[in-house]
Amino acid sequence: MAVRFLAYEVADLCLGKPPLRSLSASATVADALAAVKSSDDNFISVWSCDHKRNLECVCVGKVCMVDIICYLCREENLGSPALALKSPVSVLLSKVKGLVRHVDPSSSLLEAIDLILQGAQNLVVPIKSNSRRKQLPKASSSPSITPTFHNGQEFCWLTQEDVIRFLLSSIGLFSPIPTLSIDTLGIITHKFMVVGYYSPASSAIPAISLSLLDQTSVAVVDERGVLIGEISPSTLGSCDETVAAAIMTLSTGELLAYIDCGGPPEEIVRAVNERLKEKNLQGVLEELVNNSGNTSSSDEELPSPTTPLSRPGWYSRSSSYSSRMVRRAEAIVCHPWSSLVAVMIQAIAHRVNYVWVIEDDSIVVGIVTFANMLEVFRENLESVI
Repeated sequence: MAVRFLAYEVADLCLGKPPLRSLSASATVADALAAVKSSDDNFISVWSCDHKRNLECVCVGKVCMVDIICYLCREENLGSPALALKSPVSVLLSKVKGLVRHVDPSSSLLEAIDLILQGAQNLVVPIKSNSRRKQLPKASSSPSITPTFHNGQEFCWLTQEDVIRFLLSSIGLFSPIPTLSIDTLGIITHKFMVVGYYSPASSAIPAISLSLLDQTSVAVVDERGVLIGEISPSTLGSCDETVAAAIMTLSTGELLAYIDCGGPPEEIVRAVNERLKEKNLQGVLEELVNNSGNTSSSDEELPSPTTPLSRPGWYSRSSSYSSRMVRRAEAIVCHPWSSLVAVMIQAIAHRVNYVWVIEDDSIVVGIVTFANMLEVFRENLESVI
């Protein structure tokens, strides 16, 4: 019975989670960029600490590569990326409060779900060292990223995906809800972010920022509303900062090819360079590379189809518990009649927080998110309290 889940605590979901790596709130955008590139996680936690006065350390937000890319895409920053990289990391932090919340390990699973449904994306949890969890070794630190070890305490964090995975592990307890269609359950969101295939990619920047905030994506459609692909934060998160130049010069369709996991076609790479010159921004790529620690400094050394993960435009992460696979720009889809459990498995398998909903003619009609799914489970748990 679902009542069994009422006994679970947040600590039960933290078993085996690696300790967070952290960035000081006094760091710069360049520090954040270096930290993201050296981390196995897509997001870096940002902390405010005052060890001199022995005050409590607080996680004040999180940053990722997409935050940096969208910041560099601002007109004033693209003209002077070196100066933009010297800005304080606070310019990258979302102004929306409550995205990151501290919780006690003894908090119930129900309380964690409620916080997520209230808007929390990451729950910061102290790591308890006990017989149920083996202490993990600390990763080596770098100048810009350090272990989150504050006042003798390490932390990890929980995400929507962690909670959904946990629920999926005992999905049979919620029968028959998981077998019902997403349409029957009424969890399809029909308002979503969309951009035209032939539109300038730069027109999608506001939508990209909102999709990062909502943990969704931006649908790329043709004139009939057929889903062609997507610009997702998870895919952009596998690119490096030089993709900002591509966003500012390419069409949306060209950008899909540029960020595809196979690497951008050479003709699109040339197009980026030519259009930068037309805008008198030919030095942008070199300035970005020189000021962000990349080894290459030539405009001609943009990503190539044969070396997609070792040149400017892409960067590599070592595989770990939390690292995402490099995804294609192709969207993950389901149908209104797809079952809840099938959609859950799809999202988890592709490491995304959502699945697009399309009709037989491939016209996109909505999106289903982890938050939508959690609402269903929360209602079921409410009925057994």
